[in-house]
Amino acid sequence: MKYFITSLSFCVLLTGFASCSKSVKRTATYFGGKIFNPKSNHVILHSMDKVIDTFFIDSENKFIGKLEDVKEGLYYFVHGYENQFVYLKPKDSLTLSLNTWNFDESLVFSGYGAERNNILLDCFLQFEKDERIFYQYNALKPELFQQKVDSIIRHKLETFEDYISQHPEETAAYKELLKTALTYPVYTRIENYPNSHAKRMRLSHFPKTPATFYDFRKEIDLNKDIWMYYPPYSKYISSFLYNKTYTKGYQPMQNYFSSSFTTDLLKTIDSQIESKRFKNAYLKQTLFSHFNKKSTSEIDSNEFEVFLKLSSNEQDKALVKKLLNDNTQITAHNQMANFKLYDLSNTSRSLNQLLKRNSTLLFFWSPKNVSRPYVQSRINYLSNHYPQIQFLTIQIDGDTVERIEKLDIKKQYFIKKDSEANSFLTSKMTRSILINKKGIVTNGYASISSRNIYRQLEQLQQK
Repeated sequence: MKYFITSLSFCVLLTGFASCSKSVKRTATYFGGKIFNPKSNHVILHSMDKVIDTFFIDSENKFIGKLEDVKEGLYYFVHGYENQFVYLKPKDSLTLSLNTWNFDESLVFSGYGAERNNILLDCFLQFEKDERIFYQYNALKPELFQQKVDSIIRHKLETFEDYISQHPEETAAYKELLKTALTYPVYTRIENYPNSHAKRMRLSHFPKTPATFYDFRKEIDLNKDIWMYYPPYSKYISSFLYNKTYTKGYQPMQNYFSSSFTTDLLKTIDSQIESKRFKNAYLKQTLFSHFNKKSTSEIDSNEFEVFLKLSSNEQDKALVKKLLNDNTQITAHNQMANFKLYDLSNTSRSLNQLLKRNSTLLFFWSPKNVSRPYVQSRINYLSNHYPQIQFLTIQIDGDTVERIEKLDIKKQYFIKKDSEANSFLTSKMTRSILINKKGIVTNGYASISSRNIYRQLEQLQQK
């Protein structure tokens, strides 16, 4: 593990802001750093879903923020399209250094509060490194798998005890978070094991696990609101909920989840999660992710009805109702409705002009729901693999300056707020529509992130 105590860089960064003299007592909390190859001119600090402050990057790629009345706890900062977590305490003076070309791997903390953040970062990076190891472990029989993970957990707890013995000043809250960062990723792998093993061994059933397989659950708190956005915790909770639902008699599923499974998962979330905020977040995430995995406008209304019954978030329920309405406006086997759209030179075109007897994927998107790098990467990948299909990206409520870099500018369009297309885009959610050479819709609500999109595009390419 890499533990850093370096106050020199902080003193240099704070020149003109504060003094690092021993005679001056720090009362505020400082957060700053240097970003190589910055992707924007600012860094945003969040607590949960609340913006704490925005720090602007100067001509030397540095930023510094002075924070008053900071409460100890977990925060995260966002730069460009990436983010990472930091643990702040009053009077900390935390600085970071990172290169956006290798965001997480290049990130290093220094200054007061650095050691606790560097070990948390190491935990995050280790989770990704362990992917290959656990891929091999998932082929093992349950008893041997359990032996392997028990050994790993013992090592993680030794690391925890070693750190705490060297840092007796750490608070109980931080100690709890560190133990979570070290052990919950392993617990997540245990929860995932039955499904991962069945997939790895190509089984149609789950393996029978020992009675002690899930003993660690006795120590788990499912309702830590303050950690809702922290991946080691949130990923574990998600894996636990899925695993719990599978025990209701389901077999392993691959490309998408059945409507009955989705319905039971929503009910599992309702019964297991007490926090309304946490519960609503998981209900929403489950419903939308499963809908996208299916990549079809043919839906079972039962899962949506269950969601509307269980969720107490009125905004989420209104969004779902709009989605259901949008889904009925454009349906398969019907002629695609014509509407006006604009290229990035603000020239008006009609959809019928652009279709021109071409098999087409219309990708409607909004920067509120999907990042430009993802759109660029995914559309380029699909268009390269399916050259007989034209891929048109259409930004909802866009304008002439909203170009996606490294994506064919001739295939980028936008619609205005008064567009006829908004009649089937009231939710503003990302949506793909597949249209054959005759202008007939073959799929009114496809998803470019779904595995099922490959089969659907293969069929479209042949028509």
